[in-house]
Amino acid sequence: MSILVGGTVAIDTIVTPFSRAESVLGGSATYASLSASFFSPVSLSAAVGTDFSKKQIAVLKSKAIDLSGLEIIPGETFKWGGEYGQNFSDPKTLFTQINVLSEFDPQIPEKYKKSKYLFLANISPEIQIKILNQVKKPKIIACDTMNYWIENTPQQLLRLLKKVDISFINESEAKQLTGQGNLLKAARKILKLGPKVVVIKKGEHGVILVSESDVFAAPGFLLDSIVDPTGAGDTFAGGFIGYLANKNKYDKVSLRQAAVCGSVMATFTVEDFSVRRLSSLTVPEINKRMKKFKKITSF
Repeated sequence: MSILVGGTVAIDTIVTPFSRAESVLGGSATYASLSASFFSPVSLSAAVGTDFSKKQIAVLKSKAIDLSGLEIIPGETFKWGGEYGQNFSDPKTLFTQINVLSEFDPQIPEKYKKSKYLFLANISPEIQIKILNQVKKPKIIACDTMNYWIENTPQQLLRLLKKVDISFINESEAKQLTGQGNLLKAARKILKLGPKVVVIKKGEHGVILVSESDVFAAPGFLLDSIVDPTGAGDTFAGGFIGYLANKNKYDKVSLRQAAVCGSVMATFTVEDFSVRRLSSLTVPEINKRMKKFKKITSF
């Protein structure tokens, strides 16, 4: 089943305690699309500037992502710089340059309007709603967000949450949105805002999935080293939605399996800067790590 991903395509600068990567491919929609493409056909709705290179476009095309909805607007692509500390927790933002995103008014191609799976990756709720309103009768609508939108556009975000089936959010954002310190209480409060399923991403500590009828927790997959955690949450969400679209099921078992699949996909992203690892990743590698994850968590 086809997936439409809307969000940001960006040029990132990443600084870690051990290295630095300048002007590398990033963005919520980039990571999510590449991750989902291993499981189902993906179409992309996003905007870049005229500085976006053919090499960067080739990375997206290499996974057969439909770029008909990638708008090229005069100006510079959205740029973000972040610096991680020794524990690789939330990065310090070095700079944010909105650039062409300030002019982005998504008009999705006609063929995208029949997409059955819609993932609204992190971008302003206003843009997410504009994309959503153009899709006819999607089977599953999922969204992600971040602390900036929770703080600065809460009403637009609440409008969006009323329309979605699955809400992805990280641990600190869930607490910020709900005012709850307990994650289970936070998830149940978000359910009351509209989503049928809430997925709280806890990074290396795993994931919690909550619906009216189910609570599921999966641990993180342990790695010997982390190079760059940027985009791990977007990769997780892309793998989650990609798995659901591949199975074309939306039951308790499928949702739990999707959470594990998303967790595994995220572990590849953190092994290198930018989308380098996703670009070189193969299906046999994914299957091998899925088996290893199941072995680690079985008893």
